[in-house]
Amino acid sequence: MSRRTLLAAAAAAAVMPTAGLAQAPRRPVIVTTTAMLADAVRMLAGEQVAVEALMGEGVDPHLYRPTRADIVKLTQADLVVAHGLGLEAQFRETFVQLARRRAPVLAAEAIARDRLLKDAEVADKPDPHVWMDPTLWAVVVRAVSEALAALDLPGRSRIAPDLAPVLARLEALGTYAGQVLGSIAAERRVLVTAHDAFGYLARAYGFEVHGIQGLSTESEAGLKAIEATVDLVVQRRIPAIFVESSVSDRNIRAVIEGAARRGHRVAVGGELFSDAMGKPGTYEGTYIGMIDHNVTTMARALGGTAPEKGMSGRLTG
Repeated sequence: MSRRTLLAAAAAAAVMPTAGLAQAPRRPVIVTTTAMLADAVRMLAGEQVAVEALMGEGVDPHLYRPTRADIVKLTQADLVVAHGLGLEAQFRETFVQLARRRAPVLAAEAIARDRLLKDAEVADKPDPHVWMDPTLWAVVVRAVSEALAALDLPGRSRIAPDLAPVLARLEALGTYAGQVLGSIAAERRVLVTAHDAFGYLARAYGFEVHGIQGLSTESEAGLKAIEATVDLVVQRRIPAIFVESSVSDRNIRAVIEGAARRGHRVAVGGELFSDAMGKPGTYEGTYIGMIDHNVTTMARALGGTAPEKGMSGRLTG
């Protein structure tokens, strides 16, 4: 069955009445591509909606292809919230087909273009990893709030998003990140990771960032990229580099081994959440917890000062 046929069948099933059965009121169903967006919906709307993310813990959104079950969920949802900016590279055809019935909300595309970083390797392509800067993520959250408030479904009350307290929490997160990352000595503010997902964090908090694979994990890092990273680590005497929860640690291990052969010991500073949050049901499985974990881990590994349990004492490891 083709994807187009599957979309059509799912759409028909979504509106087909069930004969002889009373239709109980149900909460609007919101389907998001990433867990970060699902977390935004939960913070804004709580029990007013049912929300599901297609991509969860450890999933790489650059490479994820929607399954048949995903397509059915997207088609039957009352609202689809996606990131946009090219993050969901394998969803292009699916989004085009969905738009014939109800276009997905591409929430990150609410950010003004002059605030976006560019992909140095692809002309006119923005860096999609905007969640790394809580100030930019607040713009995304506001766009999600507006989409929820505008959802008008027959026989159901309008959703009333609780935006103000969410924005206040994001502001507090940004303040904490600035404090702990600012405690790192300027010469140590070099972040080396598997792929370049941290550009917005680097810009916001005065870091130099080096991702071995570039912006997308769709391309493999070559020997030249790994050797260049080894050179950087050795020459700058960088004490720690970081693995990512949704990307193989193979290249990071290669850099550590290469530096060791040249007489410099570099440690794994910890695992950062880049393209996916932590385990569902944990603090790190929320957007606030994800960023709290990242900045706390970075600060402690690079010689800064940060509480072991993070901003609110809730980090688990």
